[in-house]
Amino acid sequence: MESRCSTEKTVGKSIRCRAAVARKAGEPLIIEEIDVLPPMAWEVRIRILCTSLCHSDVTMWKIPSGPATFFPRIFGHEAAGVVESVGDYVEEFVPGDLVLPVFERNCGDCRDCRSPKGNACSKFAAEFYGGMPRDGSTRFLDAGGNPIHHFLSVSSFSEFTVVDVAHVVKMNPNLPPEKACLLSCGVTTVWKTADVEEGSTVAIFGLGTVGLAVAEGARLRGASKIIGVDINPNKFEIGKKFGVTHFINPTSCTEKTVCQMIKELTGEGADYCFECIGLAPLMNEAFVSSRKGCGKTIIIGVEMTGTPLSINTYVLLEGRGISGCRLGGYKPKSDIPMLANKYIQKEINLDKYISHEINFEEINKAFEMLKEGTSLRCIVWMDR
Repeated sequence: MESRCSTEKTVGKSIRCRAAVARKAGEPLIIEEIDVLPPMAWEVRIRILCTSLCHSDVTMWKIPSGPATFFPRIFGHEAAGVVESVGDYVEEFVPGDLVLPVFERNCGDCRDCRSPKGNACSKFAAEFYGGMPRDGSTRFLDAGGNPIHHFLSVSSFSEFTVVDVAHVVKMNPNLPPEKACLLSCGVTTVWKTADVEEGSTVAIFGLGTVGLAVAEGARLRGASKIIGVDINPNKFEIGKKFGVTHFINPTSCTEKTVCQMIKELTGEGADYCFECIGLAPLMNEAFVSSRKGCGKTIIIGVEMTGTPLSINTYVLLEGRGISGCRLGGYKPKSDIPMLANKYIQKEINLDKYISHEINFEEINKAFEMLKEGTSLRCIVWMDR
């Protein structure tokens, strides 16, 4: 096998490199030497420069069994990297390109990709949760030659990864990789889907990175009140930097419910409610906190317990709406480069989402900080 320091010598061959492998649910990741196979047709092999940790990684890492649970596995789906080599029929990318591997597919050719509505992609008939999107196979082998599963078609907790072209976005080389990395998931999650109007009222359940991105987006669109709901009292001061105007701590609500407090602050309920945690009861609370007749609730958090959402149909019939959101409704290949240019032109600020930067060897520390609620986005550098 070629070493991870090779460049042109690695084309068409397996690369031996380091990866943080999850062997069992909820257990610390193990830095191992693995082999990353060469890209097949319509695939790109990427040298990861830096990656970051998202709550979705932590949620899926904790789940011991289920239809989307596979171990051993390489997690990670927010990253920036450089193309090392490409497979047959790949014309969109060349070695040396700065790219983002993204979990949201965007082939550009299917009916959904051509439609201006939403950002779904129906390129592939089946959904493979633990492997490559076209056939479910893996490009990772451990030291014993045993397969390691992929995660969300990205698997960025590895110095090299292989990604289908439908999951890769070419970026402006002037964009710092640690800023580019943020655009592959967290901070893009809401800036398009809700289409918040000027003067609207917004309630945000959960002030992690995604919730703060909601606040920033609402502020930029001219929302009159931005209400943050979180059990961590420290989040209010942090939230103010992103546009949060009012704060509700559910643990301090002794005489009134969160819903009642939101309705007092907004009059009849918030025009837009965002659930950014991933708990069905909170999704329902966000829904009933929205304005009768025209309130809209956007579900962003991945339900972490597998509990289905149950809502009162009478409340629904009063004119409230509810919808889900992935990657903010953006089509990755066209919209993410647009956001990158907005950052370069200083129209949006990505710097304030980065709370920590660590080396790859410390990746388990990033998990601990996120679980404790002491970090926003922690940038993990592969080789610095």
